[in-house]
Amino acid sequence: MEKQFTLRKNEDFKRVYKKSKHYYNRDFTVLVKNNGVNRPRIGFSISKKVGKAHQRNKLKRRLRSIVYNNYRYINNVDIIIIPKKHTTDFTYDKLKSSLGHVLNKAFKEKKINYVK
Repeated sequence: MEKQFTLRKNEDFKRVYKKSKHYYNRDFTVLVKNNGVNRPRIGFSISKKVGKAHQRNKLKRRLRSIVYNNYRYINNVDIIIIPKKHTTDFTYDKLKSSLGHVLNKAFKEKKINYVK
């Protein structure tokens, strides 16, 4: 994913954590905040509780792939995706459907089907 589409600075993460809407399902927590930029910016927050480094990296690579294939459907928001501990055992398709479910809940107000 290109750098312009990622949240990288700690201040950006803090701003989203403080002033965002939270959306949940049993597998993910998603924080969404308008950003005033004409592109989405996406960050991942994966705790050490999720697993060892190779498990977290594999999960992050899969999530980046899912988001990269579908980011063109949204604009003007900062998103932080926080997976739960048991998501390291999921297949790619299960991750895609679960993340799609919570993101569709988040963007229901905008009438966007995020993951197709």
